Amino acid sequence: MLAQEGSGFIQEMVLGLRLELLFKLVVAVLLGGAIGLERQVAGKAAGLRTNILICLGATLLMDLSIHITGADGRVGDPARLAAQVVVGIGFLGAGTIMQSKGTISGLTTAATIWVVAALGLTIGAGYYIEGLGAGVLVLLVLSALGSWEHKLVRAKRTVPMTIRAAPMTDFAPLDQLLRESGLRVVER
Repeated sequence: MLAQEGSGFIQEMVLGLRLELLFKLVVAVLLGGAIGLERQVAGKAAGLRTNILICLGATLLMDLSIHITGADGRVGDPARLAAQVVVGIGFLGAGTIMQSKGTISGLTTAATIWVVAALGLTIGAGYYIEGLGAGVLVLLVLSALGSWEHKLVRAKRTVPMTIRAAPMTDFAPLDQLLRESGLRVVER
């Protein structure tokens, strides 16, 4: 008798299986994984697993918030769980930001964590095309703009340097060498 009741429970679980949720979770793993892989290759703190887990968790919570509202006649606001995801992700992102010697690092990692959670919420809400499109844009920003940004910053960098020399030293050869190297003397 107990075996029959158990098999009925399993049959009910299989019939109630939500394939759409599984599809959402697979999309979240693929999208979060693509972004996480880019971050992992770039040597950033939040890499492959972190971004997959963030996107997966946000997707699951968004799906839950949509479906729990109508379950058993309950009335509620599906945006409440999504809002809490945003708050929680803000906390995670803040932990990646570091300040040292007048420079701030980790802002892109924090922003990536935030946008991956937003992608998860988007997928969880069933907006697959929008989520995938935004994910592609995120990958473009992280990969293409990252190298361009580094070149731009390197080109505009000013490095203070002091050269001490004996009186009457001829600086013409040094000036020539600096110009040939693409460097510019701002002040003498």
